[in-house]
Amino acid sequence: MALPSFNWWGKGSHKGTPVVVTMENPNWSMVELEAPSESDFQTSTVTQEKARGKNAKQLTWVLLLKAHRAAGCLTSVASTLFSLGSTIRRRVISGQTDNNDSTPSTENKTVKTRFYNCIKAFLWLSLLLLGFEIAAYFKGWHFGAPKLQLQYIFTAPFGVRDLFDGLYTRWVLIRVGYLAPPLQFLANVCIILFIVQSLDRLVLCLGCFWIRFKKIKPIPKQDAIVDLEENGFFPMVLVQIPMCNEKEVYQQSIAAVCNLDWPKSKILIQILDDSDEPTTQLLIKEEVHKWQQEGARIVYRHRVIRDGYKAGNLKSGMSYSYVKEYEFVAIFDADFQPAPDFLKRTIPHFKDNEDVGLVQARWSFVNKDENLLTRLQNVNLSFHFEVEQQVNGVFINFFGFNGTAGVWRIKALEESGGWLERTTVEDMDIAVRAHLLGWKFVFINDVECQCELPESYEAYRKQQHRWHSGPMQLFRLCLPDIIRAKISMWKKFNMIFLFFLLRKLILPFYSFTLFCIILPMTMFIPEAELPAWVVCYIPATMSFLNILPTPKSFPFIVPYLLFENTMSVTKFNAMISGLFQLGSAYEWVVTKKSGRSSEGDLVSLVEKETKQQRGESEPNLDETKTDILREQKSRQKKHNRMYTKELALAFLLLTASARSLLSAQGIHFYFLLFQGISFLLVGLDLIGEQVL
Repeated sequence: MALPSFNWWGKGSHKGTPVVVTMENPNWSMVELEAPSESDFQTSTVTQEKARGKNAKQLTWVLLLKAHRAAGCLTSVASTLFSLGSTIRRRVISGQTDNNDSTPSTENKTVKTRFYNCIKAFLWLSLLLLGFEIAAYFKGWHFGAPKLQLQYIFTAPFGVRDLFDGLYTRWVLIRVGYLAPPLQFLANVCIILFIVQSLDRLVLCLGCFWIRFKKIKPIPKQDAIVDLEENGFFPMVLVQIPMCNEKEVYQQSIAAVCNLDWPKSKILIQILDDSDEPTTQLLIKEEVHKWQQEGARIVYRHRVIRDGYKAGNLKSGMSYSYVKEYEFVAIFDADFQPAPDFLKRTIPHFKDNEDVGLVQARWSFVNKDENLLTRLQNVNLSFHFEVEQQVNGVFINFFGFNGTAGVWRIKALEESGGWLERTTVEDMDIAVRAHLLGWKFVFINDVECQCELPESYEAYRKQQHRWHSGPMQLFRLCLPDIIRAKISMWKKFNMIFLFFLLRKLILPFYSFTLFCIILPMTMFIPEAELPAWVVCYIPATMSFLNILPTPKSFPFIVPYLLFENTMSVTKFNAMISGLFQLGSAYEWVVTKKSGRSSEGDLVSLVEKETKQQRGESEPNLDETKTDILREQKSRQKKHNRMYTKELALAFLLLTASARSLLSAQGIHFYFLLFQGISFLLVGLDLIGEQVL
């Protein structure tokens, strides 16, 4: 059927006159519509004007509200910048650096000085080259590509060149012929290592995804659970807490292990104290005595000579004759607080699995939101447990023992040679030796043990130095044993290449060399290039993968990327020290604890204990008070420091970012700028706990 056609017509003015609509289709009837009157138009106009006025008022209020918020933000930013400036000023005036640090250091002074001098040499050279390049830029040497510079050199008449042009021409020819090729070769090697390590990280993440997708997790045999819950069969368990001058956290760890849900007759707790502070020894003894009176089977052991540090402490604890009565040993550091059901969720995994030597639980952190440093550590360690430990535990049955929050079969410890004091990573040492003998490890991701993260950069830096120098010491010692071990070639490849070389040696090497040395040098030697995907895209992708286990930390993805590159200085230095046995690579420095979850401070606790000791002599009480006052004064003297290597690298990167502006390298400029700022903040010790 054809559509009707419409004719619109009307007589005279449209106001008040009818409008007739004629439809030429005969099947349609004529319709007459009344046009709106003038009063209707006036009413509509008034209504629209009122609406406009109301909307204008609302818009004004919205703009005023946003302006108020913007002013508040500006005030907050200004206050923050002022506070930051005041902190930096106090830090600089105090003049305290890591060079005049009186506390024990894990770095040899000679090695530390040489490393710092090398960085300073690069810094002064970069400043000299920056001035040279700026002068060349204003004299017309600002072409977009190095090839154009060479074309200008070989085509420009020699007579028009002055002395500066001659010097700059020779500099360009030197860097093209002699400096760029080896630098590009080193850059290509680091890029290959970077890609290989990134692929390893990607495979680990895919393995973690597969574990989650298939819901794979270690499940103890049903009869093991029945033996515990119904038959009441509980094996003998020894619990060890090694500690040294950790008065901030000893109380909470002792209370946690004394509240473990396990028959009292089947458990013995050893407090292995290496403290050399009389006050700390007294407090720990009294805490042990208190729990003994409440019925706990707990003993206190103290070593006068601290040989072997933690390994020696654990070894001495295993030397007592009564240890032969126990089948398993659970180990907790002084700041760890296991849940009451910890043993009931870990011991059953040993039942009818005679080849299982270790059951490891994951860590959780009571102070992960304390400051930016603890947040970034939480990202790193969450990836370590959620991805690395879990994937290796499920698919390979091997991973590095974390030194705490784990249960060992004592037979596995004894057959592997027990605790050795030859490295600062005794936990990794015993794990490697046990794996070479065929023992299997189980990682339980859903059993957590609370602990603390270092809140100051100084403590974290020393911890990381120990964690990265120790594996290199161990690699040198264990390599012949790994090659001779009667295990499969795949396990040898995994242990040598993946476990040691790729994750412990190659990672800190390329992180420091590529992003802290080669990248700044390519700004002054532009003939050697680093692609944008190496500088930006792959690092951003890897940071995204690392942060997946902690989704709430996504706002910190950029600080995490920058901070990991900043820490590469400490890790590289530690790796070199451990690999070549440079300096005090065997020195152990206990990580400082803050005791966030402990109850009461030192003075109130001593006052409480001394009230209970009515029979003690007055001289002992005075001596205790004197020790407390001395410790309070030493605590008041603590202050933040400036770190010279980080500051030197900060200025090196910032100088390179200024040079990148001359060649308009956008991504490289922003990376160098923000990485330089990151080094500057860390060098001024503004990222962790603020004391001064």
